[in-house]
Amino acid sequence: MKKNIFATAKSDLSSGLVVFLVALPLCLGIASASGAPFFSGIISGVVGGIVVACLSNSSLSVSGPAAGLASLVLGAIIAIGNFELFLCAVLIAGILQVLLGVAKLGGIANYIPSSVIKGMLTSIGILIIAKQIPKAFGYDRDEQGNLTELFPFGNEDMHELLQPLNHIEIGVIIICIISIIIMLAWDNPTIKKKLPFIPGALVAVIIAIGINQIWLTTGSKLALEEDHLVKLPVASNVNDFLNFSHCQILTVS
Repeated sequence: MKKNIFATAKSDLSSGLVVFLVALPLCLGIASASGAPFFSGIISGVVGGIVVACLSNSSLSVSGPAAGLASLVLGAIIAIGNFELFLCAVLIAGILQVLLGVAKLGGIANYIPSSVIKGMLTSIGILIIAKQIPKAFGYDRDEQGNLTELFPFGNEDMHELLQPLNHIEIGVIIICIISIIIMLAWDNPTIKKKLPFIPGALVAVIIAIGINQIWLTTGSKLALEEDHLVKLPVASNVNDFLNFSHCQILTVS
């Protein structure tokens, strides 16, 4: 019996809105961290959220850009030196995956030790957290995507991990602390029960923007300057939007 897609339309719409609010900035952020254009992040989100969902028979599948692969994608783009060739490599990899699926060879993954996968994901998680610590103090130096961002002078001495302490900005720290408190408080069962469709991270971002706007309006010294803010390109016409697909290859010195 064919499932009536309208039977769960109400819950699907609310769930889809929440996923969209989380997925859109996530796709843009992962694209930026991967050294790819923002446009490719949006396309990846659409393909993962709509195309894969329509082709898959699983009701629990999750697809889309993955933060865990950002460092691998960045390294591949830099090594290949051409974003179009990288896309070709991704296309070939996708074709191989489809062929493996058609041949019922998905069981090959069972021969890969789980410790390898867990170790890779854990190391990437630690790296992501470590790279956010300087930004929590207001230290945004070295935005080239280097994996050694915490060592700003390239010597990789452990004492350089304390460099962010020399560039502390009170406004950044205040917003960081408030955002963390909001996200932790949002996990309270009482709040989640009343507002189950609003993610805490989204609330933290909105409140943080509001606080900074108040500081800017009042001329406070705590206000965050433009060099601390995410800058997204703005398209004035369709051609400008399509040009966002061009990738500027990053170089690691």
